[in-house]
Amino acid sequence: MDKSKLNRRKFLKGAGIAGVGAAASTLAAPAIAQTAELRWRLASSFPKSLDTLFGTAEHVAKRVHDATAGKFQIRVSAAGEIVPPFGVADAVQSGTVEMCHTASYYFIGKDPTFAFDTALPFGLNARQQTAWLYTGGGRELMAEFFKDYNLQVFPCGNTGTQMGGWFRKEIKSLEDLKGLKFRIAGFAGNVLAKLGVVPQQIPANEVYPSLEKGTIDAAEWVGPYDDEKLGLNKVAPFYYYPAFWEGSAQLSVFINLAQWNALSTEYKTIVEIACADAHNHMQSRYDVENPAALRRLIAGGAQLKAFPNDVMTAALTATNALYDETAKANPKFAKVYESWRKFRDDELQWFSVGENTFDSFQVRNRARMAPPAAKGAPKAK
Repeated sequence: MDKSKLNRRKFLKGAGIAGVGAAASTLAAPAIAQTAELRWRLASSFPKSLDTLFGTAEHVAKRVHDATAGKFQIRVSAAGEIVPPFGVADAVQSGTVEMCHTASYYFIGKDPTFAFDTALPFGLNARQQTAWLYTGGGRELMAEFFKDYNLQVFPCGNTGTQMGGWFRKEIKSLEDLKGLKFRIAGFAGNVLAKLGVVPQQIPANEVYPSLEKGTIDAAEWVGPYDDEKLGLNKVAPFYYYPAFWEGSAQLSVFINLAQWNALSTEYKTIVEIACADAHNHMQSRYDVENPAALRRLIAGGAQLKAFPNDVMTAALTATNALYDETAKANPKFAKVYESWRKFRDDELQWFSVGENTFDSFQVRNRARMAPPAAKGAPKAK
């Protein structure tokens, strides 16, 4: 058998993850109805230096290429190469490019409902976000919303729980947030504005120079692995947790709806499977890379701090008030929020019984789980 056909068959058989396995099982044979070569462009919101984020789009392109024996090729462009980081949604809507890889909450200026596709303060962790979208009714609600923007959207990566960011000065109380210029994206900026923060949405390549020059006082990006790559520890010593605004942060692929509808069923399935595979791959990468990166940052002088309790409590109060205000003013937001909020509450009840009690016990007893020194083992010289 031709090697490319064998690889394609293995991919289609083995890619049944994150709710699309049933679709994959229907493609045991490698026949592709759309035989003409197809070339698309994908604009990323992220620079090449962030290999977890930019690399996820490359992962999608490679999977699609391999599954179609090179007949469907996607050229990935970094932020700013053909489209500005925050201009990718408009570019896909208008058909300037066929697809993009981005964080939907960058576009809450169009409608705050975009945030549900990425993250909301005091929201879902990564597993819960994936569950809500794939099997909890979230994708259907979001597909209805995105259709109005001429977009077909697929989950394509999750960072997991993020860090609260880097601060030039220590945050000892809620009062220290007043007037703070803070790089933060999404709905969380609106929440923190209620606490006196001045939110700034800045793309990755501008975060370090803005923090270094003092244009901003603090910045959050993702977590240890990416933050280390951006060098944020070099210009702000205090590293806070948790990012109560991002219990997880999902990335997504946007596809121009007309271009999507023109694809064959086989190609549509391959793209969907490739995005699901990349979704799983990104989160795995972060879970592998973050622990070692955090150790390096602390060893290099980063001062790890928890947000004060009054900050957390005030942020939760402000969040709940903003949700109510937004839902009353925006029927689209209200419709998705009703589903999302009920799902979150049910998940919190279950996780409090299962996941959280197990994880808490593990953390408390981590030292006791270390293997004892083997008896009679030779001592290190």
